[in-house]
Amino acid sequence: MALHHAAPGEVVDLGRLDPDQAEARTRALVKTEAFEAARLIVGKGTEIPPHSVAGPVILHCLEGRVRIALPGSAITLVAGQWTHLQGGTEHSIQGLEDSALLMTILFAPA
Repeated sequence: MALHHAAPGEVVDLGRLDPDQAEARTRALVKTEAFEAARLIVGKGTEIPPHSVAGPVILHCLEGRVRIALPGSAITLVAGQWTHLQGGTEHSIQGLEDSALLMTILFAPA
């Protein structure tokens, strides 16, 4: 089954985390030649292992609290905060609480 990606002008409800966290899922929102956006769900105590992507990354914490480990440091994001990382920056994300983030990856122009 193909993933649904939002069309230009389509309203996407990022909503609150489901009361039953087991039902909350990471989901792709849109992918174009310019950017990709996804709603990331990071449960308390879980970790997205260290990785990097080629383009700049914007992480906006919608709900909860996460720790982002970077080379030589770490930051904590809480609901309402966002940060950006340069392309190629290795990072991991750990859920300090059940959390939802809006992740946007920018791509270089073709």
